[in-house]
Amino acid sequence: MLTNRFVTGTPIWVDLGTPDIDGASAFYRSLFGWEFTAGGAEVGGYGMFTKDGRTVAGGMAVPPEQGPSAWTLYFRTPDAEGAATAVRAGGGSVALDPMDVMDLGRMALFTDPTGTGFGVWQPGGMKGLDAVGEEGALCWTELYTPDPVADLSFYDMVFGTEAHTDAAGATGATYTLLQPAGTGTASPADAFGAVVPLADDPAEAADGPSWTPYFAVGDLDAAVAEAERAGGKIRRGPADLPGLGRSAKLTDPYGARFAVLAPARDAG
Repeated sequence: MLTNRFVTGTPIWVDLGTPDIDGASAFYRSLFGWEFTAGGAEVGGYGMFTKDGRTVAGGMAVPPEQGPSAWTLYFRTPDAEGAATAVRAGGGSVALDPMDVMDLGRMALFTDPTGTGFGVWQPGGMKGLDAVGEEGALCWTELYTPDPVADLSFYDMVFGTEAHTDAAGATGATYTLLQPAGTGTASPADAFGAVVPLADDPAEAADGPSWTPYFAVGDLDAAVAEAERAGGKIRRGPADLPGLGRSAKLTDPYGARFAVLAPARDAG
């Protein structure tokens, strides 16, 4: 499970691009208790979602013509330029070249060899999310890909990510755990996510490759009911993730895909 011990290749940030930041903020406030504070013109209105005063995600309004509403995951890197070089060498592409974000750090946006988007963050003044791995915060990630072998090789090249195929997903899918370099043993407690063949999960196969962020909840059934009440949709109902807990896949009212997880007591 995710922790705030951010090391190279682990998720360090997540943000939402949505056509209606006010409407999306109301949805996530109802579901997770988040508050949203918009940034100024110097950051294009990019703002922060917080829970109990701690940052749990970023977000901003994105016009529909610039792409669908979506969550984007960012992975820690000590060198954004080096990551861009590795992405190109590994068969991925650079969507946004490395750039400074004031004195907070450097970011870049990429796509992997199967077309899935992700970002990197090279910390400066901002080290990463304040809260992870707890209720109302990012706790797990999954990559759904049509070519797990190619993507596993790619993320190993870019970040040194270790892969351990020893688990089954919620739909009986092949579940390859992802861990930071040097972890060694395969354990959900040490992993930050998993890679799943796209065809193994009907909910994902219908929508295409993606990185899916999971947010922790205390009561899965109540969270699913509240998401529906607030205008979201269920993509896959509650199911067990062995060694992790119970999860469900949802979309917010604007189509951004995400999942919720009620962690097992011994999940990390």
